[in-house]
Amino acid sequence: MPVPLRRSALLCALLALLTSCTWGGADDESGRLPAAPVGVTAAAGSATSVHVMWNAVSSVAGTEGYEVYRGTTKVEDVPGSQHMVDVTRLRPATPYVFSVRARDTEGRLGPPSREVRATTPAATAADRSAPTRPGDLRGRTAGSRAVQLTWAASADDRDVVSYDIYQGDTKIHSVGGNQTAAVVTGLRPGTRYSFMVRARDAADNLSPAGDSVRLTTPGSDDGRGTAPTDFRAATRREADGAYYLDLAWVPPETDGVVTEYQVHLDGRAATSLVFGGTPPRGRATYSFYLGREARESHRVRIRARLPDGTWGGLSAEERVTTGTATRR
Repeated sequence: MPVPLRRSALLCALLALLTSCTWGGADDESGRLPAAPVGVTAAAGSATSVHVMWNAVSSVAGTEGYEVYRGTTKVEDVPGSQHMVDVTRLRPATPYVFSVRARDTEGRLGPPSREVRATTPAATAADRSAPTRPGDLRGRTAGSRAVQLTWAASADDRDVVSYDIYQGDTKIHSVGGNQTAAVVTGLRPGTRYSFMVRARDAADNLSPAGDSVRLTTPGSDDGRGTAPTDFRAATRREADGAYYLDLAWVPPETDGVVTEYQVHLDGRAATSLVFGGTPPRGRATYSFYLGREARESHRVRIRARLPDGTWGGLSAEERVTTGTATRR
C-alpha cells in the first residue's frame, strides 16, 4: 500500500524536530534495552533434556535475568548470574528450537538471540546403568581468563550422550557425548579453580565424578574491580546495652547478581550473609551483634561471592569503636 507508507514517512519528517518517530512506536527506549545474547548453543543432555548456554549480556540498567524459549514458548527463567540451563521434560528423538532473551533490572526484555537447534536421542528402555567415570582429566590455562580441559571417554552399556563440567560443586558447562574436551571461559586472572567431569547417558544416568584438576589462571587481580564500593561501617547501642555493627555498601559490578557476602572483622572472616529471593538493588545494608563492651575498636571489610563461584576483592577498610560516634 504505497500511499499510506508515504503518509507515514511524511508524518515522521514533520514531527522530527519535536519527537521521535519510529516504525516500532514512539520512545521505546530501544537504545537502552539489553542486547540479544550471543554465543548461544544447545546440545542434548539426555533423551528428555537439552542443555542451553549463552554469553553474559551487559545492559545500562543491569541484567536481572534471562528468558529461554522453546520455539515461541517461554520454558525457563534464569537469574542473571547464570548463563546456562537444562531444559527438561522433553520428548525423546525430537528436534527442538531454542532462543534466549535478556531482562534488565527494570523488567525490560531485549531482542531474542539467534535460534539454535538440538535433537534429543531416542529413549532406552529400563536403562539403570550409569556410565563409567571419565578418566585422565587434564587441563591447561588458555590465557588469563580461560582453561582447556581434556579427559578420557566414559563407557556405557548403550551410549554416552553428554559430559557435564563442574567448577567446584557447580555445573558450569556441558558438551556432547562424542567430545572429550571443553574450553571454560569467563574466569578471573590470578585465581585458583578446581574442575571435574561427569558423563550422562540417554536415560539421564549420571556417572560418578572423575578426578578433579586444579588450575591457576596467570596474571594478577588486585580485586579492585570485584570489590564492593562506597563501604561504610558504624556502631550503635541498643536499649538493652548491646552494641551492633551497621554496614552499607554498593555491590560490585559483575555479569550476574551477587547474593552472598562475607564480613571480615579484624582480619578474619566473622560472618556471612546470603540474600534470599531478590537481592537489594543499589545500596545494600546489613547489621550484626558485636557485644556489650564499650570502647572496643575493630577493623571491618566485606567481599562478595562472584557468579563464577570465587570470592571477589575485599572492600576498603573501615575502623569503628563501640560507644563512640562513627561516620556512616
